[in-house]
Amino acid sequence: MRKFLFVFFLSIISFAAKAQVGEYRTDFAVGVNGGYVLSNIGFQPDVPQSMLGGMTMGVTLRYTCEKYFKSICAIVAEVNLVQTGWKEKIQGLENQPLYYEGSTEALHYQRKMTYLQIPLFARLGWGRERKGIQGFFQVGPQLGIFLSESTTTNLVDDKEPTEQRSSNIVKQESMPVEKKFDYGIAGGAGIEFSVPKVGHFMLEGRYYYGLGNIYGNSKSDYFGKSNFGQIVIKATYLFDIVKTKNDKIK
Repeated sequence: MRKFLFVFFLSIISFAAKAQVGEYRTDFAVGVNGGYVLSNIGFQPDVPQSMLGGMTMGVTLRYTCEKYFKSICAIVAEVNLVQTGWKEKIQGLENQPLYYEGSTEALHYQRKMTYLQIPLFARLGWGRERKGIQGFFQVGPQLGIFLSESTTTNLVDDKEPTEQRSSNIVKQESMPVEKKFDYGIAGGAGIEFSVPKVGHFMLEGRYYYGLGNIYGNSKSDYFGKSNFGQIVIKATYLFDIVKTKNDKIK
């Protein structure tokens, strides 16, 4: 998989270097982005979960290199600060919430982690470049660097709830993140609205599938898999730094 990511990265560079087959472009834009992330962890053995919500924000750079037939080709890079993690479903055998005796607060556990994420996308767009609406699709590798983690829970060691838990997989609740580097594939689609002399406004839906794990996954480790799954809704604003001089570009 690392070889695949390496080849994909080289392909993007080659794509940019040879991007003069169609209508030539040298548009460069920068800006900011922000949004909301829904995430979980693909544990094996399985841990019952619901999606954990968090925020994402960062900077975006886009280089538009050509228009090939009707497809507008670009490379997009981001550097984002992201809140991610998982939220457990602590339930009984009949999928009902659990409590400690004498307590009215349902048992809960969530782990929130902060990552620096760096996606690199090959992007194709269709529509207007300078004024109007454009639809786009983008996909590429994403790297992540672990920064911090925090836990929110009311679980108490050596204290049992009034009923048996539906899952006895609890090792993750006491294990800190072991692997500080994450990698995977991200892809999304969205719409862009461009206003002359103002900039570009984008709304995008994106999914990230982690190919790395937060815990060791050798035969001697407890988990065989512990990778991220993330759904991202993101808004981006870009302003032009360099624009191709061509009156025919709409």
